[in-house]
Amino acid sequence: MQMYKVFVNDCLIILTDNQKISTEFKKVNFKGISIVELFENIFLNNQKDICLICSDLEKDWVRFQSNFKIQKAAGGKVFNSKNEVLFIHRLGKWDLPKGKLEKGESIKECAIREVEEECGIRNLHIEEQLETTYHIFERNDKYILKTTYWFLMKSNFKGKLIPQTEESIDKVVFKNNTEVTEALQNTYGNIELLF
Repeated sequence: MQMYKVFVNDCLIILTDNQKISTEFKKVNFKGISIVELFENIFLNNQKDICLICSDLEKDWVRFQSNFKIQKAAGGKVFNSKNEVLFIHRLGKWDLPKGKLEKGESIKECAIREVEEECGIRNLHIEEQLETTYHIFERNDKYILKTTYWFLMKSNFKGKLIPQTEESIDKVVFKNNTEVTEALQNTYGNIELLF
């Protein structure tokens, strides 16, 4: 079933054309909403998870996106030879390495560059594309929709990992399955979608 999941802080917005979706979220007809008002309520913590029921999902998704400045980014879920996953620790939360697309750069080039810069890792190989995630944040009184393209990567890198401190990253570590489960207790909703 096709749907879009957009995170705003801890609030999840689902856009779907499945009229019969089974969910505990408040269901609202997309056609009848003011997107600006919806986001003002979310940022004021007056709105929790919501399911927007669309008549034409792709057309409504385009309309939804038109309300925001779009920022494209890319990143990686990186595995080493021990099948451990690379995590960064930034601003008190565990995250996966990612960053903004630069002019003239392909999405795949961006993903590799950002993982290398944020973690000090090399020898990255993209295996496949993963789910694309979306989250909205406010900056300078504008709402920005960040679209992040994720890739499954592998690396046989054995050197020392170096956190990119100018990006507020204080730790870079590979985590085993148990540690991944713990890290996912202190991460973002869009990161959980990748596990």
